[in-house]
Amino acid sequence: MFEFITHTLQEYPDAMLEQEARVQAILHHQKDPCLIFSQHPACYTLGTSGHMDDVLKTEPCGQSIPVYKTGRGGEVTYHGPGQLMVYVLADLRKKQDLHQHIWNLEELIIQSLQHFSIQAQRNSRGIGVWVGDNKIAAVGVRCRRWVTWHGVALNISPDLSHYQGIVACGMQDNPVTSMEKQGLTVQRETLEKVLQQHCLSLFS
Repeated sequence: MFEFITHTLQEYPDAMLEQEARVQAILHHQKDPCLIFSQHPACYTLGTSGHMDDVLKTEPCGQSIPVYKTGRGGEVTYHGPGQLMVYVLADLRKKQDLHQHIWNLEELIIQSLQHFSIQAQRNSRGIGVWVGDNKIAAVGVRCRRWVTWHGVALNISPDLSHYQGIVACGMQDNPVTSMEKQGLTVQRETLEKVLQQHCLSLFS
């Protein structure tokens, strides 16, 4: 079984607490794996490879943006309104292949964007999903005893100027894009339905 959970808006620390609790429940066979859709107020997050030096300014465009340290893999990234968080809490204890899990996360986004006629792919510059030379989705995961959490940040229509405050994923040229910038307007609910369909085929 795979459960789907949706939050309209959720503070980033609250999202981490929810996932920590769910991971413990999955480890103890009390709850099933799940996919959590969420959206956060504007914030920067530092992964295990991230450094505060990569946070260039916390007030781009005059808006103060908090910084949170997090246990996911990766460097520094941005979360905010107009970005869909796709948190996949998966039980890998039978397969124990984290590289395959990350590939599946990327594939989830690639197949879903294909549904909207956006041609996305992987890129040798780093983990994530790209449209041409620009990153449309960042991927970062954490794994505890082969149960994963964190996941994907997919840019639907965020304020891309907020990326100017960081060296996103260690890339100085900050090559980011969004579905909106690719000329597509899509409702979050519509996108979530497509993601759910592909999630079941990839993670069930």
